[in-house]
Amino acid sequence: MAFRKGSILSVVTLLLGLSLVLDPAPSFGQTQEPDVIPLPEPRTPLSEGKHNSLGFEVMINNFGFGIGGHYSRVLGPFTQLTFETGITGIRDVSEQTFTDPFFGQQIIPNKYNRAMAFPFMFGLKKRFFAQKISDNFRFFVAGSGGPVLAFVYPYFNDSNGNGFRDNFIINTDNGPVRRTESVNDFFSGWKDGETQWGMAGEFKVGVDIGENFSKLTTVEFGYYFYYFTEGIQMMEPRRPVINNQGQYVPNPDGTLASEPFFDAQKYYGTPQITLTFGGMW
Repeated sequence: MAFRKGSILSVVTLLLGLSLVLDPAPSFGQTQEPDVIPLPEPRTPLSEGKHNSLGFEVMINNFGFGIGGHYSRVLGPFTQLTFETGITGIRDVSEQTFTDPFFGQQIIPNKYNRAMAFPFMFGLKKRFFAQKISDNFRFFVAGSGGPVLAFVYPYFNDSNGNGFRDNFIINTDNGPVRRTESVNDFFSGWKDGETQWGMAGEFKVGVDIGENFSKLTTVEFGYYFYYFTEGIQMMEPRRPVINNQGQYVPNPDGTLASEPFFDAQKYYGTPQITLTFGGMW
């Protein structure tokens, strides 16, 4: 029997195909996933043998700059008890500073007092997402509160005690008279200052940065506030009366007639950024 060359090739191809289809030998593929490698346990101050921390703080907020310090005690793997103190300014949110372009003197219209605050706050600091975020970027939430001592002193020399700054010209029977009360610099007027107690508080989020727990570098974003029951007279309590012609109205004794202006402010709040540098032991 004779076969054509093309016919032999077709038969061989058919037999190979049938052998692949009918071959009972099983074929194996990758049917099992590799084992999941568990994440290492997060490092904590306790696992590193640290129980205390001490830091120096620099604060930036709508009141200006402040400095302070903190101490914390480790209560658990992710929880710390904190104590904070420092010195910050207090100001009214309506204050606007104008600078004399010739002499460089700065004036804040309607300002009556300056104030500095010395808070003493206790709080808790709690680390979150320890299993999900690397140990060199330790995210936390914290809150604190406590008493605050405010030192309030005059912004200008209110020599006649009329509740506003005299800086104008009035007409008298003897001719025009200029009345000017000088503005105190930052250190002037302390002898006429007084203290007042209130309450302070803060809520914040932040991160402790770095692999080395012995060195403490922290960035915080929060909201800081003060409350004083009696209020602080930050802005002028009175202002001169002006008639329809735009002139100051005098009293019979030659002083200027005045009317109520700003009330004493009880609540002061501001967003705040805090940078902390320190260490743990």
